[in-house]
Amino acid sequence: MSDVIQADAPHIPVLLDEVLDALAIEAGERHVDATFGAGGYTSGMLARGARVFAFDRDPDAIAAGGVLVDSSAGALTLIPATFSALDSELAVRDAMPVQGVTMDIGVSSMQLDQAERGFSFQSDGPLDMRMSQEGESAADFLNTADEAEIAHVIKEYGEEPRARRVAQAIVYNRPIARTGELARIVRKALGYKPHDKKDPATRTFQAIRIHINRELGELEDGLAAAERALAPGGRLAIVTFHSLEDRMVKRFLRERSGSLPSGSRHLPEVAAKHAPSFEEVGRPVKASEDEIARNPRARSATLRTARRTGAAAWSEGSL
Repeated sequence: MSDVIQADAPHIPVLLDEVLDALAIEAGERHVDATFGAGGYTSGMLARGARVFAFDRDPDAIAAGGVLVDSSAGALTLIPATFSALDSELAVRDAMPVQGVTMDIGVSSMQLDQAERGFSFQSDGPLDMRMSQEGESAADFLNTADEAEIAHVIKEYGEEPRARRVAQAIVYNRPIARTGELARIVRKALGYKPHDKKDPATRTFQAIRIHINRELGELEDGLAAAERALAPGGRLAIVTFHSLEDRMVKRFLRERSGSLPSGSRHLPEVAAKHAPSFEEVGRPVKASEDEIARNPRARSATLRTARRTGAAAWSEGSL
């Protein structure tokens, strides 16, 4: 999810109608909102009669969601956990399997809005970036990691072609404690003109956030957990905001639906080993110009959907 979102932008769930249509919810079905945030998708699911289990690792989101729980008449359960654990968390609640899983990948607009969380360079704040508010912060990482590791993170997760130059500048200017400091360091290292369409700090902030929160590993594990949790015929809907995540989702669905060529040098025997666990993989859906006008955040969003087959999950530990 891009860091160029305006800090004062209201939270509006992206592609909400398209997600709900893909889920085809029937009253009484169990659905998972794997990324609760401000509850936009959850509210839509509840309005269509679903029993919703919503996950978020951010304690602020869980606390704020209490109002929606109270008004749901028992139809909403909030679970303070990462979505990679969704199948095990559902199992202990005797809520397996489910008829739908929805994920909105990346940082939430509420997290970006709060300068004290340190996700955005739009407002100065402590260099934090932890979704769970636990563990190593962005400042901890940048002030202790060596130059090579910092460069690797920025290149790998931010796709920054001049990652080494940025890493050198970060190490030279340590210690760094504020988002404003980091943004200035990156802009100076890469050159920044006020008329530039994209702030050069965007890629670095994105990369560090992805690293601190293990976002790509979490997505990989979360997709496998969703595969294990979904009932035959269950629907999967994933909204991504960046090419890294979208490529992972695309490959997962191609692989699990048996669409990868049998001669792939990466997975030469996939088709022979596993029956497809997903079918009806939809074409990628982008936001309309009308939605983008209402919500600029939607411009980079991509929705991918699929339906679970009755085949066993490919991932280990199927329940």
